[in-house]
Amino acid sequence: MQLHPGQTAPAFALCDLAGLPHPFPAAAGAAGGAAASPDAGPAAAASAETVAATAPPPALDLLVFWKHNCATCELALPLVARLDRALAAAGLRVRGVAQSAPADTTAFAARHGLSFAQLDDSACLVSADYAIEVVPTFVLADASGTVLAAFEGWVRADFDALVARAAEHLGVPTPALVAPADGVPDFRPGCGSRTFDPDVARALEERRARTVLRARRIEVGDLDDAIELFFAKGLTDGLPIVPPTEGRVMRMLAATGRHPQEVVAVVPPNLVPVTVEKVAINAVMAGCKPEYLPVVLASVEAACEERFNLHGVVATTYFPAPLIIVNGPVRNRIGMNAGHNALGQGNRANATIGRALPLVIRNVGGGRPGEIDKCTLGHPGKYTYCFAENEEANPWQPLHVERGFRVEDSTVTLFAAEAPRAVMDQASRSARSLCESLGRAIASVMHPKLHGFVDAILVLAPEHVQKCVADGWGKAEIRRAIQEVTARPLRELLPDERCAEGIPPKVLGFAGEVPAAMLDVPIPKFRSDEQLTIVVAGSDAGMFSAIIGGWVAGELGSQMVTRKIAER
Repeated sequence: MQLHPGQTAPAFALCDLAGLPHPFPAAAGAAGGAAASPDAGPAAAASAETVAATAPPPALDLLVFWKHNCATCELALPLVARLDRALAAAGLRVRGVAQSAPADTTAFAARHGLSFAQLDDSACLVSADYAIEVVPTFVLADASGTVLAAFEGWVRADFDALVARAAEHLGVPTPALVAPADGVPDFRPGCGSRTFDPDVARALEERRARTVLRARRIEVGDLDDAIELFFAKGLTDGLPIVPPTEGRVMRMLAATGRHPQEVVAVVPPNLVPVTVEKVAINAVMAGCKPEYLPVVLASVEAACEERFNLHGVVATTYFPAPLIIVNGPVRNRIGMNAGHNALGQGNRANATIGRALPLVIRNVGGGRPGEIDKCTLGHPGKYTYCFAENEEANPWQPLHVERGFRVEDSTVTLFAAEAPRAVMDQASRSARSLCESLGRAIASVMHPKLHGFVDAILVLAPEHVQKCVADGWGKAEIRRAIQEVTARPLRELLPDERCAEGIPPKVLGFAGEVPAAMLDVPIPKFRSDEQLTIVVAGSDAGMFSAIIGGWVAGELGSQMVTRKIAER
């Protein structure tokens, strides 16, 4: 139960077992008349209007949520009937909010001589609005609906306090309702609300979904296979998906405070607005847990920023796929992998968060292979490409702090990435020697003769990190050394007969041949040190790091984007 004294109880109107509507709070009925239930006939509606017009509104309402097959309700409801008889004349209106079927409610009320009205909440709609978890639940409210007292189960002290509060409010003496001979216990736990019964919970979920969800429904016949249907409609990435039922989508949406119809971003290449609901649908399909949704939402927002150039990333014939690097406390809260096999399989959060973004790009943005997605070969990261930085093994600033965020922030960083390539160096005993190995490997990104064209990420494993730290090196020293290692005389990088690929002279601003004085100028792999991003990931054992090349660097290509994750 969520209600506490001073809060306003939700308004509602339910019919009693005779079909007469009963509004709550009392002021609602006095002000506008009783709203007839859609299932009540004209006579019931007319009778309700007559009652509302002639009967004075009660000063207090006591709502008792209950069900017939609850031993604690068997104990409590007869005592509630005594309270009704004692204070009804003074202005207390007692009503049972019965979760059971009308026939069961009628039989229970007759067996225990309950004289107060029983309202039919067998669909548990009001119980769900009140977040009833245990029956019986008692809610005492004034004529405006302000809660004066509330408790669940049977607690004798709470019941006595509720009775005293009601009498005080009505200006009458507190009635003695329980005698020692009654043998009433001081405490008895309540029973589970019917809102938790599987069939009822499913119906409530479906009803709420109909009022919240706006996406087009796909009807699946009883004899149809939902997974095969999604394959047939081209809504998968080539792997089976989790069918996004209304219930699954609603549970996913519960993980964010954002409205389901809020537009998260406009998704290239077709520039289609994507709502929180549609991101949630694709997150379900990817296999995400609800707690992953804020990370997926931030990833979609980052990917759709103009400087990331998602249209170009999707449409190019080159290799890139959106790589998601997660930083901050959220990594551990949702169980992401930053250690053993961080870039591989086996972790649900890494795998499904990384999968959800490409599904959004495909299903909402229209980025389908062979259509707008023109990638010549692609790579497995186009299925899913996501890992967390191993901040615990990182002696330097983690990626998100280096990019301007606070340590306590949780972020996603998007990078248009090739597949990772391995760098083995088990022999180096100094940072300088290690960076020689790393630099020689990095030089081949995109092409050994193409310098200044791409960004890259160096994923350092903890054992390689320790070699650098032992020599007092930080990220700046590593970047500087790699730039030195990769620097080549311009003459080696120009197109020639032996290798026609290379830096075109026109890119350097020369219409014809490059001047002889320029030919021996050393050109490092990256235009600036900052084009090499360094992160830490992987297990403590193993002298193996990875290089992840990018697409075209700068404004003409894709720029790295970091976005803060908005958690609840």
